[in-house]
Amino acid sequence: MSASSEARLGDTPHRVMPNKDPVITAVLASLAPAGVRIEHRIIAPGDEDALLDAEARYFANSIARVRRQSGAARLAAREILVDLGIVDAALPRRRGGPPEWPRGIVGSLAHDDEVAVAAVARGELYSGIGIDVEPALPLPPELIEKVATQAERRRYATTLVESRVLFAVKEAIYKAQYPIHGEFLDFDDIEVDLTMNQAVTRGGRRLAVAVATLPRIFALAFIPCASSFK
Repeated sequence: MSASSEARLGDTPHRVMPNKDPVITAVLASLAPAGVRIEHRIIAPGDEDALLDAEARYFANSIARVRRQSGAARLAAREILVDLGIVDAALPRRRGGPPEWPRGIVGSLAHDDEVAVAAVARGELYSGIGIDVEPALPLPPELIEKVATQAERRRYATTLVESRVLFAVKEAIYKAQYPIHGEFLDFDDIEVDLTMNQAVTRGGRRLAVAVATLPRIFALAFIPCASSFK
């Protein structure tokens, strides 16, 4: 797993087009804890033009499909940021891959081939957020042992281990912790406990997680600030 795994707005009319699925909207609303907002966008031709100048230079050598996916994710993020009073915010890529968020904001972007998502919160509430989206399809067989630890293969039913759930959760965990600690994690560096809705990394760091499995797999990982929600 690496920061590059994330790789996989401009004009006003483009920005206001909703291009959403109402079922996904409801699923994401149920997934988000207090203080976290999640939005999505069905990726469409032209979303590549949504990249602002400060963002587009990081994708200058990318194919149109990658630029389109990245533009769609930033459209979703900017919708949230506008509601937080932050207009036309550029989200350029940081060293290592994650986006650079406005001061006082934490967030995460993700996409698969069809849907882009963004999760955003204020930094006084959460120190880290990670999100991932995957199609509700089985994991390629050659990845199962790479993604699931031995303990997880014993703990969970075969159908779950062979699904993309653990993959998505661990991607989200990586994204939540990397901007804070700069720690590169492999899949076997993370143990996921879906019963307790939490995970622990090899360094002993604990993160809360939330998962939805239909109509796609959405995984959220988050680190509340110590002083939040008391």
